[in-house]
Amino acid sequence: MSEKLKVGILGATGMVGQRFISLLEGHPWFQVETLAASARSAGKTYEEAAGSRWKMSTPMPESVKKMVVMNVSDVEQVSAGVDFVFSAVDMTKDEIRAIEEAYAKTETPVVSNNSAHRWTPDVPMVIPEINPHHFDVIEAQKKRLGTKRGFIAVKPNCSIQSYAPVLSAWQEFEPYEAVATTYQAISGAGKTFQDWPEMEHNIIPYIGGEEEKSEKEPLKLWGKVAGGVIESAKEPVITSQCIRVPVLDGHTAAVFVKFRKKPTKEQLIQALRDFRGVPQEINLPSAPKQFIQYLEEDNRPQVSLDVDFENGMGVSVGRLREDTVYDYKFIGLSHNTVRGAAGGAVLCAETLKAKGYITKK
Repeated sequence: MSEKLKVGILGATGMVGQRFISLLEGHPWFQVETLAASARSAGKTYEEAAGSRWKMSTPMPESVKKMVVMNVSDVEQVSAGVDFVFSAVDMTKDEIRAIEEAYAKTETPVVSNNSAHRWTPDVPMVIPEINPHHFDVIEAQKKRLGTKRGFIAVKPNCSIQSYAPVLSAWQEFEPYEAVATTYQAISGAGKTFQDWPEMEHNIIPYIGGEEEKSEKEPLKLWGKVAGGVIESAKEPVITSQCIRVPVLDGHTAAVFVKFRKKPTKEQLIQALRDFRGVPQEINLPSAPKQFIQYLEEDNRPQVSLDVDFENGMGVSVGRLREDTVYDYKFIGLSHNTVRGAAGGAVLCAETLKAKGYITKK
């Protein structure tokens, strides 16, 4: 690309906003042009606003340190200098819905990490390897919003990334029922151990709203576009429990599955290794070469060994074996703030750019 698209980051001082900044440093297609956050950060340089709260393991990029943070509520001003925005704002769901629509109505596409619009019927919620065709609903959304190029697209919840791709790879065998228990890292709450010392040596068996997302969002991924909206699939029916564990990064899932067409273990493993989608086919910049890896060792995947597979954009699976109640069970692992948050949104934006939905203003 001869000229990079100009990007704004809404909610730039939070953990996901920081991850966006880290991932976009040196990106071949996108250039961070504008940083926006709450009124308390507005008017400060990014280094002043976020410096003491920088949570990434890599240093803050020099390119953003002296950028003056804008007020995310100054929608016209923020959107004037960018081609599209990533949204990671920390507001109520109603406020997020309103502000993301306000940005879209300035003819600025919004690629959101937030959950507020995941159930808006004409907003695509996409894992690009699984359901990029859902971006087709954008045309209907633009008619509703009265826009020519402005729209909202979202990525799904971080917790489902460790098992929804696996079940997607196995669709030919017709999975119809699953139990998924997720063991979720504290960065999923936007925290480190320094922020949340009570999580050390501790487990909390509750994460607000997470179980409903874990059960329902995969069904929207597997749904179809019809009549200008996305209709969720009916199966596989999923029941889940979500547990916060003392891990910094990486969501692990223990999953049990029933199939209508009983596959062999070898067929299931081969399906995982062969599974690929549009990002791999057209070689998008952030796409993992191998989306899902299968690990043969009994003690894998492990967070400490496998969370950064494919720079955090891949999914690791292991311990696939027959079950006495369900057909099979397995363990999945994904990086919750890379594939599950900012990285997944960046890959969505790359797919949208490749499909012609995001262009220069």
